[in-house]
Amino acid sequence: MVRWQGLSKRTKTGARIKKHHEKRKRELGRPEAQTIIGEKRVKKIRTRGDNLKLRAFRLEFCNLTDPNTRKAEKVKILDVEMNSANKEFTRRKVMTKGALIRTEKGYAIITNRPGQEGFISAVPTQFDVDATQERTISAKKKKRQTLQRKKVGSASGTQKKKTTTRKLVPKTAPAKEASPVKKESVAEKKEPAKKKTSSTKKEPAKKKD
Repeated sequence: MVRWQGLSKRTKTGARIKKHHEKRKRELGRPEAQTIIGEKRVKKIRTRGDNLKLRAFRLEFCNLTDPNTRKAEKVKILDVEMNSANKEFTRRKVMTKGALIRTEKGYAIITNRPGQEGFISAVPTQFDVDATQERTISAKKKKRQTLQRKKVGSASGTQKKKTTTRKLVPKTAPAKEASPVKKESVAEKKEPAKKKTSSTKKEPAKKKD
């Protein structure tokens, strides 16, 4: 796929840039080299102005320079530990500028662009891989815990809402409590009526005597 490496449509602050010309061939971009560990494989590429670029596809040695003594030596690359440019590069062991590599003399960081210069120059560093792995694992665990808490909180929130609606039902129903009072009043009214009937029956019995 062709890549366009011209100016963007906006500035750093977000202002829109006026388009003063169409795309040019000089703004055309080439695909990445994505250098990996292996036998040396470098290709020459002609660039604008009859200049050359050395595209390194595979390399197995690097120039390790000591910043204190300013001396460089050829050291073999054993592995690519981390590449902050892209997570996929760490999985595929792709070497770019800023990648962390493991050499015969410890860990080092790449300081040049092997895809355009044809070699790798690196600087030694003190790096603890186990500690970084633990940090990444702990960060992933924290993310999972927060997601689980959010899920549990949302579920509990829905349950709480249901319970609140249930609690509100007896509070808003005082009419049911008033209904038995009315029944009692009706029963009281019926009792004196029965007494009257009984009195009417007894009176004629006295008259017979």
